[in-house]
Amino acid sequence: MKMAKKCSVFMLCAAVSLSLAACGPKESSSAKSSSKGSELVVWEDKEKSIGIKAAVAAFEKEHDVKVKVVEKPYAKQIEDLRMDGPAGTGPDVLTMPGDQIGTAVTEGLLKELHVKKDVQSLYTDASIQSQMVDQKLYGLPKAVETTVLFYNKDLITEKELPKTLEEWYDYSKKTADGSKFGFLALFDQIYYAESVMSGYGGYIFGKAKDGSYNPSDIGINNEGAVKGAALIQKFYKDGLFPAGIIGEQGINVLESLFTEGKAAAIISGPWNVEAFSNAGINYGITKLPKLENGKNMSSFIGVKSYNVSAFSKNAELAQELAVFLANEKNSKTRYEETKEVPAVKSLANDPAIMKSEAARAVTEQSRFSEPTPNIPEMNEIWTPADSALQTVATGKADPKQALDQAAETVKGQIKAKHSGK
Repeated sequence: MKMAKKCSVFMLCAAVSLSLAACGPKESSSAKSSSKGSELVVWEDKEKSIGIKAAVAAFEKEHDVKVKVVEKPYAKQIEDLRMDGPAGTGPDVLTMPGDQIGTAVTEGLLKELHVKKDVQSLYTDASIQSQMVDQKLYGLPKAVETTVLFYNKDLITEKELPKTLEEWYDYSKKTADGSKFGFLALFDQIYYAESVMSGYGGYIFGKAKDGSYNPSDIGINNEGAVKGAALIQKFYKDGLFPAGIIGEQGINVLESLFTEGKAAAIISGPWNVEAFSNAGINYGITKLPKLENGKNMSSFIGVKSYNVSAFSKNAELAQELAVFLANEKNSKTRYEETKEVPAVKSLANDPAIMKSEAARAVTEQSRFSEPTPNIPEMNEIWTPADSALQTVATGKADPKQALDQAAETVKGQIKAKHSGK
């Protein structure tokens, strides 16, 4: 889920055509005519190709080309590209999580995109930033997601919702009896725990003046991070979280407790909207609560994007297709078919999108969130940080001890695997 599992006005067709013509590196009518009869392969996310069906048909007609769409889990597409790209059996356009961009670029798997600033400006700042490496663009955002709060309306009404995480702690103390629970979250994972730790001043990587990440500045064990982890530990220590939500199976236990009506509220993402609806849960969705210091809990913004394979033999045409699939009109159509919140700024207040409670919650939560760091060094964070948080959750180590050890492990792995950075 880690991102394997989680974000108004239509552009006139003529304007779209003009922007597309301007996007490719000196595209000309002769260049377009040379693409006649070509075939492009698109790797789309599982069960999401319906969202681009109309756009693909329109692109095929306009360019007299064939576009083959293949569905693959989006978080695994880079793994397949490593093998299929060099073999000549990979895609021209693929979709992937924003936090994989840095690694993919380092490995030479993605083509730099050359699109004008007016195209880039269509998207939210956070989403377009997720596609940048060394100030170069390697993708266009297709959808965004953040964690949000799901609550069971049969157990707690909107007016009764605690406003802060500390108030949720108090509510859970009155509610939890070992079989039923108040508030639950997978706080033994940095993906979720960062929402608390960063609110007190913790961070993954510091940033340079130009906005780039500094992998030598690690903040998962600073004073604020430790304070956040101490608050997290209270939920486990006082029996407000069941032992079953710690570890690999935690997500299944958490979701089961919610769908069975045994948890009043959980932190999850828009990826569960359909599952919870199918389970018949009378649920509501809202942004994450505040902390006692007045700051809102943050979250990682997950960005799905369209990217061009470095192995594409039709890279200019593939770029045109990526731009077309991610434009304003087609982004709205994707939303209507898939319910994934688009990254296009002008659609943030579109009535058709804002009538969705999930879309509203994701949009509001995005105000307090940041993209998951997309540099290769982020790969060294997940396992040490999760291991540390699990020792905190089980009471095997105090927060400072656990996080200090995690930070040292991260630094060692970065030095060993990313030398010279």
